[in-house]
Amino acid sequence: LLYIGEYVVAKKISRSKIVARDRLLRPEHPNTLTSVSHLRSVLESQGKYEEAEAMHRRALQGREKVLGVEHPDTLTSMANLALMFWRQRRWKAAEDVEVRVMEMRKRVLGNEHPDTLMAMANLAFTLKSQNRSKEASCPLLY
Repeated sequence: LLYIGEYVVAKKISRSKIVARDRLLRPEHPNTLTSVSHLRSVLESQGKYEEAEAMHRRALQGREKVLGVEHPDTLTSMANLALMFWRQRRWKAAEDVEVRVMEMRKRVLGNEHPDTLMAMANLAFTLKSQNRSKEASCPLLY
């Protein structure tokens, strides 16, 4: 629904899924957090960044607690939060989160893993967006 522009329906279904999963599973169950993340996508697509950020943070905090800070799903949530900041031109906030994601992915996955390389590229792009080309040219040294 999100991809065909049916935002109102997608938002309604996402909210219903969260309510049901909160009740049947629990608020921090991974499936509930996935529903929260889906709602975040809908809200972000509509430009409702304040509400989307609240959903981002709920999903991220839940995943940190349940899955751990270095779990791939947690790191993906962090990277998505940074992307939302980037879209809003909140460069410092995006950079701070991207540095954290990159450092954890380097530590857990190594410098050559595709997810680590993507984290480096995201950070470089954010630095370049701030006219910090010299730093952007080598995020490994960041």
